Amino acid sequence: MVAEHRVSVEQADQAEAPADTSGYRSAPPQDPNGIGKYYQGRQIAHVMGHEGAEWLERGDRQEEERTDVLLRELKLKPTDVVADIGAGTGYFSFRISPLVPQGKVLAVDIQPEMIKYLSDHKATNKAQNVQPILGTVQNPNLPVGSVDMVLIVDAYHEFDHPREMMRAIRNSLRPSGRVALVEYRGEDPNVPIKRIHKMTEAQARKEMEAIGMVFVENIKSLPQQHLLIFRKS
Repeated sequence: MVAEHRVSVEQADQAEAPADTSGYRSAPPQDPNGIGKYYQGRQIAHVMGHEGAEWLERGDRQEEERTDVLLRELKLKPTDVVADIGAGTGYFSFRISPLVPQGKVLAVDIQPEMIKYLSDHKATNKAQNVQPILGTVQNPNLPVGSVDMVLIVDAYHEFDHPREMMRAIRNSLRPSGRVALVEYRGEDPNVPIKRIHKMTEAQARKEMEAIGMVFVENIKSLPQQHLLIFRKS
């Protein structure tokens, strides 16, 4: 009877325990380039450190990724407030700056070395409307309800707290605000990037919808990357 009672209590506890709806799972890395943490079935990749700054500023990047096309497709207004998440060296922040002369660019990174780089290069790039912000792995520290466009280029797949980060980003958006998620196409084996550093459209939509973002469109103008647009629900 004691054993039966113990089993019934354990069963009751399991039935009453709330389900884990966070989407996270810990397991040994399936890919050595990733961490032992999974979100919505996707293994999270290691973060590229500030030591990789030269790769961000490589001379053939515009031709290879058509970053000029990407910026044009964002359709920014001169008064927009744009948050560049994972800004790094400011490759996009400094190029967005002249496109929003009456607005500003919130250049967010979690690495103090990148924030220093951004601050040191504002004057050289004549980008006084670029505001470097030191974020954390769970919060980009953006002002609530004040951002028109959030741009995340080849960085989201490295967020080790993607759910928390995207919730905070969602809260930063104005009612008409948008998120532009740029990731190398996981569906295309010809894109010469390690698999863990790519995402499929289906996976990206699944993760964005999990935190209340609504898919708007996939702008298919880039040679290697998805340009996925989302808005608040």
